[in-house]
This record gives sequence, structure tokens and C-alpha cells, in this order.
Amino acid sequence: MGGGQLPRPRGRCKLLRPAVGRGDATPGGSTAPTHRCPESPVTGNTTPQASPVDPAFRPAQRVGLLVGFGAFVAMLAVPAPAALGGAAWHTAAVAVLMAVWWITEAIPIPATALVPLVAFPALGVLSAQDAASAYGQDLIFLFMGGFLIAVAMERWGLHRRIALAVVAAVGTGPRRLVLGFMLATAFLSMWISNTATTTMMLPIAIAVGQTFRRPEDEGPFPFGTALMLGIAYAASIGGVATLIGTPPNAVMAAAAEELAGVEIGFLDWSLVALPVSAVLLPLTWLLLVGVLYPPGDVQGDAGFVDRERARLGPMGRGERAVAVVFALTALAWVMRAPKDLGDIVVPGIQTYLPGVRDSTIAMAAGLALFLIPVDFKRGTFALDWPTARRIPWGVLVLFGGGLSLARAMDRSGLAEAVGSAVAGLDAVPTVVLLGAVAALFVFLTEMTSNAATATMAMPVMAGAAAGLGLPPLMLMATAGLACSMAFMLPVATPPNAIVFGSGYITIPQMARAGLALNLLAIAVITLAATLLIPAILVR
Repeated sequence: MGGGQLPRPRGRCKLLRPAVGRGDATPGGSTAPTHRCPESPVTGNTTPQASPVDPAFRPAQRVGLLVGFGAFVAMLAVPAPAALGGAAWHTAAVAVLMAVWWITEAIPIPATALVPLVAFPALGVLSAQDAASAYGQDLIFLFMGGFLIAVAMERWGLHRRIALAVVAAVGTGPRRLVLGFMLATAFLSMWISNTATTTMMLPIAIAVGQTFRRPEDEGPFPFGTALMLGIAYAASIGGVATLIGTPPNAVMAAAAEELAGVEIGFLDWSLVALPVSAVLLPLTWLLLVGVLYPPGDVQGDAGFVDRERARLGPMGRGERAVAVVFALTALAWVMRAPKDLGDIVVPGIQTYLPGVRDSTIAMAAGLALFLIPVDFKRGTFALDWPTARRIPWGVLVLFGGGLSLARAMDRSGLAEAVGSAVAGLDAVPTVVLLGAVAALFVFLTEMTSNAATATMAMPVMAGAAAGLGLPPLMLMATAGLACSMAFMLPVATPPNAIVFGSGYITIPQMARAGLALNLLAIAVITLAATLLIPAILVR
């Protein structure tokens, strides 16, 4: 899950490279990465400490703050172009301001998402009610429910048990261990944040990696490099498979309903995105262990994973409760809508409760976790509010801000103007356009927040699709998938930054593997956009 994509780790709150004999000891006796300041278990974000001069406020942020506001004022000061009305021009000014602030992180990304609440009513683009109602769109509560399940899993350690079980089931050879860690990471990232998953997997991976390090290995070594890159990449690849896996998915689904009137259900999205993950994950594994960083015949203490599983002991009541809620929720999402199988229609939840949506199921699960007792006498339940407070509320605000901006672009005519501007490209083959969109956003998110990029992209893609005579979901879903595929740089995603801090990887190694994987991702996304998106999402 990609709530941890926002914002990027930077400045003094960075992950430190471990040194043997120092740091926080893992159960295997190796060292785990240490953090300079407290970290949320859900988002991976750190809590800044007050200081007279904040070194995390970089020059680029200062410039972005001034440039964004300056461009906004300048656009308001000049008359609207002939091709745009006043409302569309004012919306464009707000969009430029938000884009610059999001790209440079001049102020916190969720804070920028609050701009529509002030700017659109003040400029007469939307009423205060219309601007604010976007922040209560029901898909936001789908993600909130997913976050509640995630923090409950983390509270009782269910995610760790799942991860160790998957790794143990795959095997203990060096190549199989890399595959096992990747499968476990990808599966968990479908349901909890990519950052939390990577943070949880890292100490286990470091402990395993140390047992495979040979005396002559100094610094990064092939098995350790493949293992760490595999975990980071699997977190991003797994996150795209479900609507709650990473913020761009939910941003795209909410924008599709707002701009195109198309509801994308949990199962609908997974039918498109799960095959993308299922193809990319083994290709990534083969690229790492077969081409770039083959581990060779190194030997290590592969029994570490079994010992860790033994230390967990039997499942407690809390774990069992969360596991049942998790399984029933996933089943309910799959069974929500009736399934037409030709001559047979399999009834779904909506057959009997037509008002139920995916967000209804998610919030029912969250509420159930507050109600299921683990120790009734002591008042201990599967989820409590101190734990729930740790969910990344800023991501939910970001969704609302993006939807408010999309609504303004649609109603002001700005999205239509974007479509008119690209109408001349309608002669370009569709597969080329889809490949170009995938490439644009895969490489753009190497330097920008994937959630913010997706938020800005969706109304533009919807307008462009209209101008090109394509269904909006063709470009929107392609961009949504691409926004989660950044593999080249430590700053691209928190999982990349976290594993880079392990000391097992150099930037050139990550860039080399990441470039190859970016190109693979573009090809796979283009194929999915050509074959799966029209068949499943376009109605």
C-alpha cells in the first residue's frame, strides 16, 4: 500500500547505513538501520523536530514557494487568453500554483491540497460547498478503511507472520530467498503501505544477508544487492495490484468517477493491475538474480527464517481477529457486484444490498475492528483509537484536494481546452500514445511524489482523451499505473530510500537496475493499456 509515498524521506530524518556491531540489533544479531527521528509504522514519515533553522527546508523548496506564488499572481494579473474563459484561466493559475508546490514540496504536500478550499470559492470557480464536498468522496473512505486494516495488522504483528510464512514456503537457496522476500513484500504491499512493508522486511533481510556475506565481501555484494533491490521494487510492483495498494490507484478511481462517471470497483481494478504485477514481479526477479546481480553459490544460515517463525509462537487472539476481518473484507470486495457468467448470474452483495460500495465494505471492516474484543475484561479490542490515529491522514486530504482540482478543471472548461490543444494528435496510433503516457509518468515520478503527480495528471489525461477521441479511462488508468513505477533513484520512492540506507546498494547499482526495470514497466503497462483496460474498465 502506498500511503508511505508521501512525502519523500529527506533531510535529517534519513535512514542511516548500519555498521556491524552498531545500531539496533535484530533478532539474528545483525544490525538494523536506525532513524534520526520517530517514524510512523504506517507511512514511514518522520516527525520533524523543532530547530531555529530547519535544514530540511531546501533551496529548491524556497524557490518553489516563491515561483509558485509568483506565477499564480502573474496569471491572475493578466487577461485570460481568447481560447479560455475567465474561470478556466483562474483554474489554470491555481493548478500551476499547486503543481509547483507539489513538485518542489515547498510546503507539505497535504497542505498544498488545501488550496482549493480557499482559492476556488474566492475566485468564483466553485462554490465553497462544491470545493469542499470533494474531500468527502466515498473512495477516500475506501482508502481510510484500508489504512485501518493495515494498522491493525501491524499492531498485532500479522504482517510479519505472513511475510515469514511466504519466505519459508518459497525455499532457502539464495535465488529462492530473493524470490520469497519479493513475493512476501509484494503481497503485503497490496494491503498495507509500501513504506511500512519495506521497513518491516528490511531488518529480516539484513539479518539473512549478513549470514550470506563472505569474508572477502566488503560493502555491497551480489546477493545483498539483489535482495534489497528486490524488496524495494516488489513493494512498488505489489502496491499497484489493488485499489488500496498505493495512492495513485485511488486517485485515478476517484477521478474516473468525478470526471467520466465511471465507477471502478476493487475487483475491476485488480483484474487489470494484478496481471501487471504478476508479469513484472518474476521479470524483476530474473533481471536481478539472473542478469545484473547473480548471487552465485554463496552459502548462508537460511534457517534464520525458520527460527524467526518459531519465535512468533502460535497466533494470538488479536492476530486471529484481524486475519478474519482481513480475509472477509477481501472476499466482500470480490463478491460485491453480481457476476454475469453467460447463462448464469452469480448474486453478489449488491443483489441484496444495492447501496453497498467498496467504501462501505472498507469502513464496515474498520468499524468491526473497533468492536471485536481481544480481552473484554481489560477493554482491549482488535483496534483502538491511539493505533488508528497513526493512519496517514495527509494522504486522505491529498485525495480531496486532487478531486476538488479535477472538479474545477472539468466545470470551468479547462479540461476541454486541454483536449482541444491535443486534438491534432488523433492520427498517432493509440499504442504509441499509450506508450508515451506510460513513459512520461514512469520517468516523471523518479523526481516527484507519485501521489501528487497522479493527482495533477488525472484531469489533464481526461481532457486529452476527449480531444483524441479516446475513452478517458484509457489514458487515466495508464497514467495511474505508471505513476507507481519509479525504480531508478533513492529519492523516487520511500522503499528505494529505505533499502539504499541499508548499505547493500550504491546509486549506480540502483540506477542500472532501475532503468532496465523502468523500460520493462513501460512495455508491460502499454500492453495492459492496449488489451486489458479497454476490455475491463472502458464501458
